[in-house]
Formats: sequence, structure tokens, C-alpha cells
Amino acid sequence: MMCKRLTAVLLATLALCACERVDPNSPLAQRKAIFKDMLRTSEDLGGMLRGRLPFQASGFKDGAARLDALAHQPWAHFPKVRDGGDSSARPEVWARQAQFEALARDLERATGELVQVTAASPLDKGALKPPMDRVEAACQACHAQFRTH
Repeated sequence: MMCKRLTAVLLATLALCACERVDPNSPLAQRKAIFKDMLRTSEDLGGMLRGRLPFQASGFKDGAARLDALAHQPWAHFPKVRDGGDSSARPEVWARQAQFEALARDLERATGELVQVTAASPLDKGALKPPMDRVEAACQACHAQFRTH
């Protein structure tokens, strides 16, 4: 009898845990993955400019190009109607879509400007800081209005 109860409790727990999983192909999971990749890439670039990581011109240039490519991707994974799941997006994303899309374009412009500056040879860390600051400001502006934390 005790074994049957324990088995029932274990199966119920496993079933509840399975409900919390996010489908990796869902829009929520896809945009979360892109945003995490953007964060890692941006932190590496900022780290190079602030001396936390060694500055490597080719690595910075590649990172800027990667960040620019990533900056164009997550928006396609925001459906027109709010999706379920554990999202950090505030309901305002869907209520104020025009503003959200405008901030997305601001980020895309900022990452594009960063890539343009990396075309100079040799790379000048001083010249890279202002466009990187604009990228970070674009991220922050969107987070302040549309992210829960």
C-alpha cells in the first residue's frame, strides 16, 4: 500500500514538473535563447572595452557583427497576441506594439553603427565606446518599458 502511494506521489510530481517545461520550438523559448546569446555577446564586448577581458580587435569585430545579426532576430518571435509561459515581457509589449517595434529598430540601428565603426583599421577602443554605449542604452530603454526585471 505504501509503495503504491509513493509511486502515485512520484508520478504526480513528475507530471507537474513536465508541465513547467517550455517547448524549445515555441516563440517564447526561441526569443529567450536569442536574448541570452545577445547578452553574452554584449557582455563580452563591454568587457573588452572596460578592461574586464583582454581587448582583441578581431574578436571585437566578430562579436559586433554577431550582436548586429542577433539584434534583428528576436522580434519575429513575439506573436501579435501574448503567449503563455514564464516570460519576462510585460503585457505592454502587446498593448504598445508600435513603441516596442520602434525600440527594436533603435537597437538594430545602434548595433549597425557599432559594426560600421569596426570597419576602421586598426580598431580604436576609444572610438568603439560611444557606439557600444548606444547599444547598451537601446537595450536599457526597451527593458525599462517592456521587461519585468
